[in-house]
Amino acid sequence: MRADPYLPDHVPGGLDVSRYDLELDYRVASNRLDAVARVHATAAGEVERLSLDLVGLRVSRVLVDGRRPARFAQRDGRLEVRLARLVADGTPLVVEVHYGGQPGPRRGPWGEVGWEELTDGVIVAGQPDGAPSWFPCDDRPAAKAAFHVVVTCEAGYEVVTNGVLVGRRARSSRVRWEFDQPEPTAPYLATVQIGRYERVPLTAGPVPQDVVAPARLRAAQAHDFGRQPAMMALFVDRFGGYPFARYDVVVTDDPLEIPLEAHGVSVFGANHVDGHRGTERLVAHELAHQWFGNSLTAATWRDIWLHEGFAAYAEWLWEEESGGRTADAQARTVHGRLAGLPQDLVIGDPGREAMFDDRLYKRGALTLHALRAELGDVPFFEVLRAWTARHRHGTVTTGLFADCVRDVTGYEPVGLLDAWLHRPALPALPGARRGR
Repeated sequence: MRADPYLPDHVPGGLDVSRYDLELDYRVASNRLDAVARVHATAAGEVERLSLDLVGLRVSRVLVDGRRPARFAQRDGRLEVRLARLVADGTPLVVEVHYGGQPGPRRGPWGEVGWEELTDGVIVAGQPDGAPSWFPCDDRPAAKAAFHVVVTCEAGYEVVTNGVLVGRRARSSRVRWEFDQPEPTAPYLATVQIGRYERVPLTAGPVPQDVVAPARLRAAQAHDFGRQPAMMALFVDRFGGYPFARYDVVVTDDPLEIPLEAHGVSVFGANHVDGHRGTERLVAHELAHQWFGNSLTAATWRDIWLHEGFAAYAEWLWEEESGGRTADAQARTVHGRLAGLPQDLVIGDPGREAMFDDRLYKRGALTLHALRAELGDVPFFEVLRAWTARHRHGTVTTGLFADCVRDVTGYEPVGLLDAWLHRPALPALPGARRGR
């Protein structure tokens, strides 16, 4: 795999990673992390040197297949390992890294991302380059791997991370939590959430869904997330089967600027829960990311519209389903608003500085609505279901999406996608041609 052009310092390190086994011993009061990461991989070519992304934590020991390497060093956000011998392409390797320190967020073009202390607990928000703030990894969206995570911390805290809880054992004043997540996921979507929360299940359904939140927000969150099971049912119908074993929503006791998605998890701040469903569109947005972004992950950040445009369009689908404005009415309102803004953003390659520009989210949704208008409702949703099934747990590009449209419907989408994604001027919305 090549380097992501938007992450020039995250270069391939000679490893194709298949699984991360992480053992984290964390002390909340002192923000002290002592950890061991076992990175299961194969050599990506004939290699004598390996490297992984790691920021702000000190490595004390490295083993490769149980033996000491010739040397290791940390520099410029990388752990660099020189092997004792040259290894052949495809050779299985286990790189074991012992490390620790006081983790904190990574500072960069997108602000502070990664491991961050809350008033009483932890949030990990890794998008797009924060994963190395808490474990050594190949931090590129296309470098997807399975995870097995063990977290030990003080009693009295709820721990949430990716996958399914397979073990919980209390010892004196500390509790060991063990999670397993077999589906490949990008490192930025791995997370750890720690807080004084209670876990409340939502209405029973085919997908287990819990809300993990402070007890003081019990009534408000029950109302604000009460329609999430219906939302899940709608998205399963429109997008295809839910891609993971479960879905957890975490509400921190602190306010957050924006909600965020992780593999099988979404995280909201206390300020997003008002007891009046004031941010229900964001509930829809984060849930939709489980399909678009988490199961189907853009091969590089250049194609981020494949995450955010689809999740933004899901907001419109839910409003229409729940008795609000039609998706077409919402699209035309947004189109009028965008028409009055600068026409200088190419959403198919926005650049790293503009990849989270709200215009990208909205214009990405308009791209899908324009395609829906061209195809008609039935073919359009057939495309979405085929898209999520064909690339389940994989990496995707705009070119692959065009292939899917063409294969499912026979419609050639290149002209439409070029106008909406690769040219700065805002195209006109076509008239709706429903029911075909």
